[in-house]
Amino acid sequence: MTDLASIDPSTTAIVTVDVQPTVLSRFTDTDALIGRIRTAIDTARSSGARARFVRVFLTADDAVTVSPRNKMFGHFATMTPPADGPQSQVDSRLGVAGDDEVFTKVRMGSFSTTRLHDDLRAHGIDTIVLAGIASSGAVLSTAREAADLDYRVVVLSDCCADFDPEVHRVLTEKVLPMTSEVIDLAAFREAISA
Repeated sequence: MTDLASIDPSTTAIVTVDVQPTVLSRFTDTDALIGRIRTAIDTARSSGARARFVRVFLTADDAVTVSPRNKMFGHFATMTPPADGPQSQVDSRLGVAGDDEVFTKVRMGSFSTTRLHDDLRAHGIDTIVLAGIASSGAVLSTAREAADLDYRVVVLSDCCADFDPEVHRVLTEKVLPMTSEVIDLAAFREAISA
């Protein structure tokens, strides 16, 4: 874990990825994770930082653009996508508010198929704080994309989860620190109010 001095809320956005019922249904107990993510969002908002949410959903038009060679999304090329309903929305327990933005992506990372980068730049954001699932999927892809776009990236280790706890540990202790500052919720709360 990184020891973080401070986070300037005026140039920071917390970005929550793929925290939606269709993804959460693959986990057995999500209440504690949702509670920590909600605390991080509330902390960010109360300090003056922005909150952004990214969900994954493919329409029928999106699905036909996916190659069957795409290991993660290729199955959408041959199926009828589900209806866009409550199961594919950001989990209501996270409390999306009026000043927040919700972006819908059709690939693993949060930048390549959304307006997230344009939105963050328009608001003077240079630091993103990441929370969400899965650590080995959307979190890792988004962190790498953000680093390539020259954002300061902070990953909240206990506000992310993976389907395999060992993969989550390796990512947060060894892989993500190469491009991101990895801290826990307690350190984030201290750093954003410093």
